[in-house]
Amino acid sequence: MYRSWTVCQTTLLATLLAVLLSACTTTRETEPQRTATEQLLISTAADRAADSIVLNLGPERRAFLDATNFEGFDGKYAIAAIRSSLLKKGTRMVAEKKDADTIIEIRSGALSIDKSETLVGIPSFDIPIPLAGDLGTPQVALYKSEEQQGVAKFAATAYDAKDGRFLGESAPPLGRSKIKRQVVLIVSWIEDDVHGKEAAPESKTTRGITFAP
Repeated sequence: MYRSWTVCQTTLLATLLAVLLSACTTTRETEPQRTATEQLLISTAADRAADSIVLNLGPERRAFLDATNFEGFDGKYAIAAIRSSLLKKGTRMVAEKKDADTIIEIRSGALSIDKSETLVGIPSFDIPIPLAGDLGTPQVALYKSEEQQGVAKFAATAYDAKDGRFLGESAPPLGRSKIKRQVVLIVSWIEDDVHGKEAAPESKTTRGITFAP
């Protein structure tokens, strides 16, 4: 009788724990493919790579931008950034290939994000709970560094639209962006170069020190 009551108590407690755990779970089914931070990193790196493209074609030549071989996440944004950069530098752009004197062929060597993390402390891990699944333990960090870096590499080649003669090429520029979060015990701070007026690749801003969750 005592053993049966103990088994019942254990089962009841495990069931109650499972209900409580499930009550803390939130499911999102419409989450975007990338976060806003990831989009900022990619677009900022794309802007910086596009700004580094230089083709001295002269204002008299009409150019068509050929993006047939351009691939990558947020490719449309990157192509628009390259077009904008060329226009600001005096290139005359046309919408139709048949109207062009010059074809500018662009390609992407990189348009993505690198991530790295350093932890000094105890990582989170799961503890199996009978009849309730796994219970995750919180991470205990004496020091933690999380860095995301956007990387973009573009190249552009110009040739004559009529005879295919080579006219010029821009060496593949490398655009970078960075967001870095560091935590020491319960204090955290963020360094980045994608917010505010920080447009130059070497610029950096440090956002306020806060208490880590």
